[in-house]
Amino acid sequence: MYSLTGGRTAPRTDLAMEALVSSATSAQLGMNHTREYRAISELCRQIRSVAEVSALLAMPLGVARVLIADMEAEGLVRIYQPQLDAGMPNRNLLERVLSGLRRL
Repeated sequence: MYSLTGGRTAPRTDLAMEALVSSATSAQLGMNHTREYRAISELCRQIRSVAEVSALLAMPLGVARVLIADMEAEGLVRIYQPQLDAGMPNRNLLERVLSGLRRL
């Protein structure tokens, strides 16, 4: 994994683990791309979160984040970052989670 990321442990751009990723191309990537790039591209034909990509490919989350950010820079995938209001969680979401926990 060290060689895949060039020793980097963090992506060049901020990439949340819940960010959604989709393939930017309908064609399969050729052999000039790494096996991991091809696997991520194929998997993201359906929109997936960064965490899902990591889990489904049995790849450490940090490595997946670096590779996906690199792929976005090359135009191979599209990333949809979650919208956060000044870093604060959505109150409605927190209330629904609290309600669900109380029902347990």
